[in-house]
Amino acid sequence: MTRAAIPLALFLVLAGLFWYVLGLMNQGEYNPREVPTQFIGKPAPDFSLPDLLDPTSKVSPRDMAGKPWLLNVWGTWCPECWKEHDYLLQLARRRGIPIVGINWRDEAAEAKAMLSRLGNPFLKIGFDPNSEAVIEWGVYGAPETFLIDAEGIVRVKHTGAMTAQVWRDKFASYFESGAES
Repeated sequence: MTRAAIPLALFLVLAGLFWYVLGLMNQGEYNPREVPTQFIGKPAPDFSLPDLLDPTSKVSPRDMAGKPWLLNVWGTWCPECWKEHDYLLQLARRRGIPIVGINWRDEAAEAKAMLSRLGNPFLKIGFDPNSEAVIEWGVYGAPETFLIDAEGIVRVKHTGAMTAQVWRDKFASYFESGAES
């Protein structure tokens, strides 16, 4: 092979790989946002964080024992978190879905201001500015939402904004009254 043919061959290999992955994405078989988690089917990792709105209180998964609930990791710096906020309010207020938040890598004042302006969908909000809890959950970005069942087992993880479609496809079946959009 000549020296001139090497860059061409490399280009063709990379182009072929690109078209292959693009084809998988179009068929719905590859989603670059879906990051597998080792927690599905296992007990929820424990944490104890100060409550964003009442720093004298702690927030822990143990607070939710005996019922299914959502854990939503969010931050004011996250555009997708702003996008999903209204839907989280709908889940909490209209359907009574219990949602615990972890406010991650944020300023407490900014997080409180956002909740004051837009409403608060969370039963409790752990404040985790230094990633103490989210590391244990394998979080790499926000928003991420986990469903924990009544026995404390992680059943679902979703990376990205919560929407009506995501709710129906991934979460609704775990809640008695959550079957509609």
